Amino acid sequence: MNNSAFTFQTLHPDTIMDALFEQGIRVDSGLTPLNSYENRVYQFQDEDRRRFVVKFYRPERWTADQILEEHQFALQLVNDEVPVAAPVAFNGQTLLNHQGFYFAVFPSVGGRQFEADNIDQMEAVGRYLGR
Repeated sequence: MNNSAFTFQTLHPDTIMDALFEQGIRVDSGLTPLNSYENRVYQFQDEDRRRFVVKFYRPERWTADQILEEHQFALQLVNDEVPVAAPVAFNGQTLLNHQGFYFAVFPSVGGRQFEADNIDQMEAVGRYLGR
């Protein structure tokens, strides 16, 4: 087994803070871990009280091209007025790298679980699928 696949153990809070600082983001809150099976995902608030989510991709799990394809899909959905959280671009780039870790920053948006017995939600999903 390749040891570089285990490099997530070197992703410390200081590394995360440094990665965000390099992009001009000053974290004003702590880093709140969010559930993620494959990646390391944290929510935080910046000094302007805006909430973000930073996602560090598991090393060697995806290529840069695969991640960028996902980002482009999310950006296209936003362009088509589908409410999704697309990655934030820094100097035109959505996929960032810090000390060998690919990562992306997203706006933190609220949401709720889909209710299959709610006719209004069913109609909204139908409209999005119809596009």
